[in-house]
Parts: sequence; C-alpha cells; structure tokens
Amino acid sequence: MKPLLPFRIYNKAPAVLPVEDEHWYRIKAEVQAEKTVIEIYIYGEIGGWGITANQFIQDLKAIDDGVSPVVAAFNTNGGDLFEGLAIHNALKRLGERCTARIDALAASAGSVAACGARRMVMASNSMLMIHNPWTWTSGDAEDLRRVADVLDQTLEAIIAAYKNKSPDIDDAELRRMVNDETWLTAQEALALGLADEIGTGVEVKACLGQGAAMKRYRNTPQALLDQLKAVQPEPAAEADPPEQPEPAVPAASNSAGLAVMITQACGKAGISNLIETLIASTKLADEATVQAALTRAKAVRDLCVAARLPELTVEFVQAGLDAPAVRARLFDKLVGSGKGFEIDNSLPPADDEPEKVKAQLPNPSTIWSARRQAARKGASA
Repeated sequence: MKPLLPFRIYNKAPAVLPVEDEHWYRIKAEVQAEKTVIEIYIYGEIGGWGITANQFIQDLKAIDDGVSPVVAAFNTNGGDLFEGLAIHNALKRLGERCTARIDALAASAGSVAACGARRMVMASNSMLMIHNPWTWTSGDAEDLRRVADVLDQTLEAIIAAYKNKSPDIDDAELRRMVNDETWLTAQEALALGLADEIGTGVEVKACLGQGAAMKRYRNTPQALLDQLKAVQPEPAAEADPPEQPEPAVPAASNSAGLAVMITQACGKAGISNLIETLIASTKLADEATVQAALTRAKAVRDLCVAARLPELTVEFVQAGLDAPAVRARLFDKLVGSGKGFEIDNSLPPADDEPEKVKAQLPNPSTIWSARRQAARKGASA
C-alpha cells in the first residue's frame, strides 16, 4: 500500500507577515482592577514559523493559575488548520473564564482558534474570515483522491468549530459562507452568534504591516487591501548617493583577529564555504558586526538544509537576507516546484543512510538440525 503523501492544511496566505511592534506573540499575567488577568497576544501566523499550538499550550500552562480570567487577543491572517484546532480546544478547556478578543483580523485558522473561547469580543472595525480548507500536494490520481477525502473531513472539523461557538447557526448557510470565503464584519459576526460583543478597534495595518499575503485570498475586501497598502513605503526616486566619508580602516591586528574568529566559527559550525562571503560582507568592522553575521549565516544555513536546498545558502548570505526573508523565499520555491513537501526545521535524514538490518526470529528446525549434525560428527570422531 502506498503511503499517504505528507501534506498539511494551510490557508491561502503562507507568507509570514512582519509586525511593526515586533511583539506578534506574547503571553503575560498582570493585575487589572485588583485581579490578575492573563493576556495572550496571537499577532501573526499560526503554526509553521509562527506560534505553534505546542508553544502556546506550554506557555499557558506555565503562567495559568487555574482561576484567573484569560484573554486571547487575535490579529492573524491564519495558518495551519490543525494548529488552529489545537489552540481552539486549548481555549475551550478554559471554560467560562476565557474570552477571545479580535483586535483587527481573525482569518482562516485564526477564526477557528478564536471560536474555542467561551466569549468573543470583536473590535468595531475588525473582521472574521472563514473559508474552505486548502492545501498543496503532488502524486498520482489515487493520492489526490485520498487528499481530497481528507480535505472533506477537515471541512467538517471547521464546521464543528464554528458551531461550537454558535450552536444555533443555520448549517446550510454556514457551509455556503465557508465555501464562498466570507469576510464578516463585527456586526455580521454578532448577528450570526459567532461574536458576543463589539468593542473598540485598532487599525489592521498597525499589526499586520503589509498586505501582500492578503491578496492571495479570493474575496479580500478592497478597503482592507487599501489600508494595508498604505503602510508600505513608496519607492524612493533614484538620485546620486550622497558622498560618504571613507570608513575607518580597523587596525591590522584587529582585522586579523576578526578574520580568525570568522574562520574558526565557520569551521566549528560546518559552514567553511561561507568564510570569504562573511569576511567580505562584514568588512571586519567590529566584533559585534561579525558575531551578528555569523548568527544570521548559521540560521540561513539551517533553513536551507531543512528545505533540502543547501546550495542556496551562499546566495542568501551574500544577499544579506535574514531568517524570515529566507523562509519566505524557500516556501515560494518549494510550492512552485510542486515537490509536495513542507519545510521542516529538523534536519532531513541522509539520503545514503544504510538500510537497517531486521532481526529474525530463531528457527527451531534449523537449530535442531545443526545440533544433530554436530552430534553425529562427535560420534564418528
């Protein structure tokens, strides 16, 4: 029997979005009105390179006292459906003391996760987006039929998550909205029973930072795209660069020491092929610059190896790309190639790994035959 191809259920916007305040995921407990309130901020992708359900649950366990109110604040374009379902169930287990707060956007897997809370408060200008599960894979007709069956099953999990929040919602209407990719305003979500209260809002652009990923959905509201587009800086007009003073040349002894530092660190990390690239890019300016470049190069190498594209490491390091930019490029390259596997942060197994020898159970007939032969030889001697 052929094994099922590895795949995961994603939303249609896999790119990781930068967040202006650089605090896209945070969990804390603080005293409000003489009582402790646990606040969880999920601002960014769910699963993948964003907030995983395992991290979320472990962090919550570490801070939860079992009695304090918990507020989960969402502003996310979604992500991995199974991770979203796990967060949904974690919030549901908190019972009456859990509230989901939609600060700006809860799309796709984010809407599934948020509906696990007992109460949902949506900002007056926030939105909830629901749609069918989506994935990418490869294989023959049998493989693709099996994947389609799994997508049908995951659709039922999505429907169940929304009905958990709004038991009285019409089943046929809910399925129509999910199939059509529906963007719900706070007022519309309240009318459907998915939201319980409407509060004050914030601008989506203050949290998502850019609108490129939102364009991958079919029915993204134009007003939302316009708001997100406004935050992107306009390209500057070309002009002659201002004259810059010649950079100070570090002392020869310091330069030599930094070069040795790069050489030794690269050798230890197994990235000796990056020595010349790092020396050229850092210009051996100072130890802090060199150390930052080494850390970045190691992260880039690990991502390329995990994606089974180690040959791209030098190119990415030369371009000065950081880890988020490399992740996005690798994801697009893998999806475009149709290879049908996802990037994993664990190292792949060696292709030439020797075949494991399977142990065999002892054969009684063979054992007795060998003993009889040995007894006969002993008697004849």
